[in-house]
Amino acid sequence: MLPDYHFHTEFSGDSTTPVRNQIERAILLHMDSLCVTDHHDYDVDSPIDFTLDPEIYFNTMCQLREEYKERIDLRIGIELGLQPHLKQYYDQLLKRYDFDYVIGSTHFINRKDAAYPEFFEGRREEDAYLQYFEATLDNVKLKDAYDAAGHIDYIVRYGPNKAAYYNYHAYRDIIDEILKTVIEMGKGIELNTAGYRKGIGQSNPSGDIIKRYRELGGEIITVGSDAHIPEDLGADFQIAKELLKQCGFSYYTEFRRRKPEFKPL
Repeated sequence: MLPDYHFHTEFSGDSTTPVRNQIERAILLHMDSLCVTDHHDYDVDSPIDFTLDPEIYFNTMCQLREEYKERIDLRIGIELGLQPHLKQYYDQLLKRYDFDYVIGSTHFINRKDAAYPEFFEGRREEDAYLQYFEATLDNVKLKDAYDAAGHIDYIVRYGPNKAAYYNYHAYRDIIDEILKTVIEMGKGIELNTAGYRKGIGQSNPSGDIIKRYRELGGEIITVGSDAHIPEDLGADFQIAKELLKQCGFSYYTEFRRRKPEFKPL
C-alpha cells in the first residue's frame, strides 16, 4: 500500500489516538514507510488547542523511529496551519527541528476556524469559498514554510451544501494562481482522501484540480488519509492511486529531510 503522508495522533488537538496505534495499523496494512503529521496551528482563536510542544513531539517521534526501524520506515512530519503573519515563527521552528516533511494547510483565516458554521454566516457559500482560496494563495507564497500544500479545497467539506454546487471551473482563476505559485516555489500538493469520508464524494483537492496541477507542470504529490483514528489510515488509497494515474501521474512522492523522493505507482 502507498505510504500515508497525512494522519494525526494524540499530539493533535482533535485526536486521542496513541502514536503506536497508528504505526501498528500501518504495519498491518503492509506500508513500507509512514509519515506522522500532527497539527500545529499557532496563534489562532479556537475552542480546540491545535498547538503542540515541538520539542516533546519531535523527540518522541525520533524515539519511535528508532524503536520501529526494523518494521517500518517512520518519517517525522508536521502539519502547519499557515498564516502569513507567522512567517518568522515558521522560519525559526523549521530551522530548529529536522522534519522530513511539512504540510502547509489553510485552516484559519484571520485566526478564525474556517471549518465552523460561523465562517459561512451572513454570506453566500461561494463568497466564503472564494475567501478561503484567496487566503490559501497568500499562504502558499510562504516559500520556506511548507513542502506540499495540504487539501487545497478543504473548505468544501464544511460548506452548507458541501460540493453540491462546487467545481474547479467556478474558481479556475484563483485555483490556477495557487497551483502556479506552488509550482514556481518548487513545492507540491497532496491528494487527501478524507473527502470520501466527509460526505463530498471526492478527494481534496478534487480530481479536476489535480489534473490541472499536472497540466501546469506540477510534479510533487503526496497521498494522505487525514486519519485521526487507525481505522481511517490509508483509507481509499486504491481510489487515490487510480486517480493519480487518470490525472497523468505515473508516480507519487515521499519526503526525507524535506527532499522529495519519487516512487512509481
